Amino acid sequence: MHISRSDALTPCSLQGQGTPVTDVYFFCTCLVDLFVPEAGLDAVALLERCGVRVHFPEAQTCCGQPAYTSGQPDEARAVARQQLELFQEPWPIVLPSGSCAGMIRHHYPTLFAKTADEAAAQTMARRTWELSEFLVEVLQVQLKDLGMPTSVALHTSCSARRETGALASTRALLGQLDQVTLKIQDHESECCGFGGMFSVRHPEISGGIVRDKVAAINGCGADAMVTGDCGCMLNIKGHAQKVGCPIRGQHLASFLLERITGSSDEKGGK
Repeated sequence: MHISRSDALTPCSLQGQGTPVTDVYFFCTCLVDLFVPEAGLDAVALLERCGVRVHFPEAQTCCGQPAYTSGQPDEARAVARQQLELFQEPWPIVLPSGSCAGMIRHHYPTLFAKTADEAAAQTMARRTWELSEFLVEVLQVQLKDLGMPTSVALHTSCSARRETGALASTRALLGQLDQVTLKIQDHESECCGFGGMFSVRHPEISGGIVRDKVAAINGCGADAMVTGDCGCMLNIKGHAQKVGCPIRGQHLASFLLERITGSSDEKGGK
């Protein structure tokens, strides 16, 4: 399946290659597909507005990260191998998740080292981009803010912060929005406590971490929270609701699309 847009803008060039970007693959991720599909649709809409044709291989499943981080490389390799076969054209692969992008970019080469799929894994890793990185570094988007004044707290997942350039690129995108003030929470660099299977295996530790994160976000005075990883968003919002201080949280793609289209004319509240 490929998605096109009739009023596409002139495509920009792939950084360092001078080749116009006309097509990309979109790797949706499990959490987006199952729990926050609107984030995936909004990410596609953002890419389309840059004049890019978005291709979605419908056989895509998991990147293999849950098994890999649980110490099960054979199971992770079996899942990941299915993804290697789906993205045959030499187009960039864009993901609305820093953790999944980090898995493919940094861990696929190790996972498939000294196997028949090593070259394919390395190629896929080199073509993988986290969404905000791609918007800033490749498409070099310039955003016009059509929304009402608001303030946001940013949460960047641990993997996105360490394995991609998502922290800098997300800040750059938010910085283009004239009516948006970024509030710095005092636990900005700390984990939200999710960590995939970590939250299941160590619920007490995970609960303590997310408790501190929710308190920090609420304490910074922001109207809403923005993040590029839905796992973190669901964890933070879930705990906040449980303790009676709900946080309005959005995936970065949804927030940006609202701002540049003016589709949300109310100040984001908690």
